Amino acid sequence: TASRKIPVLGLGTWKACQGEVTEAVKVAIDSGYRHFDCAYFYHNENEVGEGIHSKIQDGTVTREDLFIVSKLWCTYHTKSLVKTACKKSLNALKLDYLDLYLIHWPMGFKSTSPNKFLFFWFSQPGVKDLPLDRNGMVIPSNTDFLDTWEIMIRFQIQRDVIVIPKSVTPEWIKENIQVFDFELTEEDMKAMVSLDRNLRLATFPITEDHKDYPFSIEY
Repeated sequence: TASRKIPVLGLGTWKACQGEVTEAVKVAIDSGYRHFDCAYFYHNENEVGEGIHSKIQDGTVTREDLFIVSKLWCTYHTKSLVKTACKKSLNALKLDYLDLYLIHWPMGFKSTSPNKFLFFWFSQPGVKDLPLDRNGMVIPSNTDFLDTWEIMIRFQIQRDVIVIPKSVTPEWIKENIQVFDFELTEEDMKAMVSLDRNLRLATFPITEDHKDYPFSIEY
């Protein structure tokens, strides 16, 4: 696939609840967003697709105007399942192609549902995609993310440094895109650096026993 530029700011859709996402996507497109960050694991790609399709149908944008990202979930790391997962996202988004397809986390999970006891004990959106043992830890697959990458690289595009604010509130969606009319001073940069707390906010603790757990590395 030929490379293309990624819009520096996109709309995030993680934790955007069903029933809210379609309208949020419509507002975002009307406000100037052209980049949308999606994932199978967010379980709202069908509503993102509804919003995109609506704005293409009414002539606000064309498919070529948009940059749509999705991600391969961890239970699909087996080589034979990568294409299946990609098609699931494409069908949900009502698209013929993605501009970027990423590995969501570099850890393969067993590609079966958890047992009923754990399904209800660990009940949350997306739980069927988190196969857990009786200690509440993710059951790994025997896959290697480098092998998964061999398949992914056939339709991978390099990702640049971008910003993905998430919101379903129309006013905030509009405010978040108004970021291109100012510059940070040296004092601003020093103030931002001083905020560093040397910590990670997303460490996925139920995967700590995984052989490919990425957050044990010093940074």
